[in-house]
Amino acid sequence: MEEREVVIIGGGPAGLTAAIYGKRAGLDLVVLEKGSFGGQIIITNEVENWPGTQHTTGNDLAKSFHDHAEHLGCEFRKATVREIIPGNDRHVVATNVGDIAAKSVIIATGATFRRLGCTGETEFTGAGVSYCAVCDGAFFTDQDVAVIGGGNTAVEEACYLTRFASKVYIVHRRDEFRADRLVCERAACSEKIVPVWNSVAESINGTDMVESLTVKNVETGELRDIPLAGVFVFVGTVPTVSFLNGLLERAEGGWIKTDARMQTSVPGIFAAGDVRDTPLRQVVTAAGDGAHAAMAAHHWITAGTC
Repeated sequence: MEEREVVIIGGGPAGLTAAIYGKRAGLDLVVLEKGSFGGQIIITNEVENWPGTQHTTGNDLAKSFHDHAEHLGCEFRKATVREIIPGNDRHVVATNVGDIAAKSVIIATGATFRRLGCTGETEFTGAGVSYCAVCDGAFFTDQDVAVIGGGNTAVEEACYLTRFASKVYIVHRRDEFRADRLVCERAACSEKIVPVWNSVAESINGTDMVESLTVKNVETGELRDIPLAGVFVFVGTVPTVSFLNGLLERAEGGWIKTDARMQTSVPGIFAAGDVRDTPLRQVVTAAGDGAHAAMAAHHWITAGTC
């Protein structure tokens, strides 16, 4: 069986930062990623809160993370992790391309978009329902679309969609957005954005493609049909932890519990970034988590303690 000092699961900002810090500390490590290296940030069009960089794209920032880790000699491998089998001095990471025994494991698998669960969402996914404005926005040029949600991601993506769509409805269950003030001000300045307050998605309707969205006013119960061609869903995230099979202690919602040094409930296994129980999920906090996790793993391997 292949043996490594550290296996990092996940190639987003947290995992790549852990790789950078771990490699600089002299650790023998490998980064496993089942999708695209860079994480969810690669589908973010604009990034304006990475310190020292006033504006960049998510894809460019992700590439800079990957290029930095690659420059240091980090090894990357496309693999799907099936489970982690804990041991006393080694943990086995079982993947679809072989098993790896590691002295320490860093879980940086991030989170995925939460589903609405309304009628029509599953049926029309890929046929008008999307979870990525950057990926699919151009398909709705000169058409009306809706964004579901009221946080930073929802309002930012709604602003992005105004580049293509003729009108962008933002359906939010409250009477004001939860997004940052600057983001809200940008949305308020757009003539294409139409807020639909105190409302939730009741059903997504159509035949072969999305044709309308039925929304329900949470205060009056009134139903309203909005003719449109696309629905973009941004109502939060859920942790990517299906491979854990109950291995680690987790908080409400499935987020991995850690201490301040990213140590989980199993010694030698650390978690970093959006997958862990944390009050803020941003690129900058994920990167910080990755640095902490790598240094904690280094101390664990060299001194037997994190």
